[in-house]
Amino acid sequence: MDISERTVGVGAGAAQTGDAVSAKDMATEDMVLNIGPQHPSTHGVLRLRLRLDGEQIVSAEPIVGYMHRGAEKLFEVRDYRQIVVLANRHDWLSAFANELGVVLAVERMLGMEVPERATWARTLLAELNRVLNHLMFLGSYPLEMGAITPIFYAFTEREYLQAVMEEVSGGRMHYMFNRVGGLKEELPAGWTGRARATVAEVRHGMVRVEEIIHGNEIFRARTRGVGVLTREQILQYGVSGPIARASGVDFDLRRDEPYLAYGELGDVLRVVTRTEGDCHARFSCLLDQVAVSLNLADACLDRLEALPPGPINQRLPKVLKAPEGHVYQWTENPLGLNGYFLVSRGEKTPWRMKLRSASFNNVQVLKELLPGNLVADMIAILGSMFFVVGDIDK
Repeated sequence: MDISERTVGVGAGAAQTGDAVSAKDMATEDMVLNIGPQHPSTHGVLRLRLRLDGEQIVSAEPIVGYMHRGAEKLFEVRDYRQIVVLANRHDWLSAFANELGVVLAVERMLGMEVPERATWARTLLAELNRVLNHLMFLGSYPLEMGAITPIFYAFTEREYLQAVMEEVSGGRMHYMFNRVGGLKEELPAGWTGRARATVAEVRHGMVRVEEIIHGNEIFRARTRGVGVLTREQILQYGVSGPIARASGVDFDLRRDEPYLAYGELGDVLRVVTRTEGDCHARFSCLLDQVAVSLNLADACLDRLEALPPGPINQRLPKVLKAPEGHVYQWTENPLGLNGYFLVSRGEKTPWRMKLRSASFNNVQVLKELLPGNLVADMIAILGSMFFVVGDIDK
């Protein structure tokens, strides 16, 4: 076995023979350490193979595929209505956004225009889903570093939003509310008023979340200057979302290639960026994006309440077939760019549907990010990458 592949203890060696200890006996070897694939390693089943020199990480290899479910192949044997139920599960924290990408791709293939009410309602629900996603990480990230209280605050705000999303769709995580041509059904009577009150409540609650975490000197010490990602690394690996924007990559599809109603929300939509590229910058981007999404939600509610009554979906044939051709549809999901490449041969099922998930690209950069850091900082770095392993393994 190659000595570089041996898994030994830190500082191994020093086998003494009497009083004489040779230089060879005193030599130490790198330790190969497996983090995972048990669940507590991260948010899901990821394995990291680290080589350590003492407490410093020399090399890191992210190993994925432990919870692979073959979603892309399953897409090929289900029709365009059934695909939605699979699509909202690869990133279980961004279910509505995942559904959205699928139906937008199919609508683009069909050349279909959806009702205006559906467009604004989709934009609203996408932003509420974005806040739900970010609140999970805003609470769980400090927990991974030993701070227990923030997750209770974050989950309190999540529950307010979950109640609103459950009322409108019937689901708490997997909403199944998008349909090709619009939404499943009209919004419940009085729902926009309750949603507006919830947005105000969450905005108020975010103040204490920010104070208890951002103002904590231990949190700042554990995150500032730790796990720095450069702009060049971001671009080389195709990293996207708040992680990329924390390293100065000023790119957001909602502004740069508008879809849904984002083109009309330019005065509200603010793209949050940082330049430091460290754990603290990534966390700060996520926190600030919650405020932006809440503002966008208010703007969507204003527009929905001003719209006259009308349909929220299109009538579809019993058997929906997409015309022959191909299309690529990407969206700004909460964790980054999410794309569906749809190839159709004119049948009721896609011939091919390739998923470009945000977390897959974002995790690959760990092989360059972790080396040179201490093992003690590894959890702080991993938590700041904000990934969902189902989105990696698909």
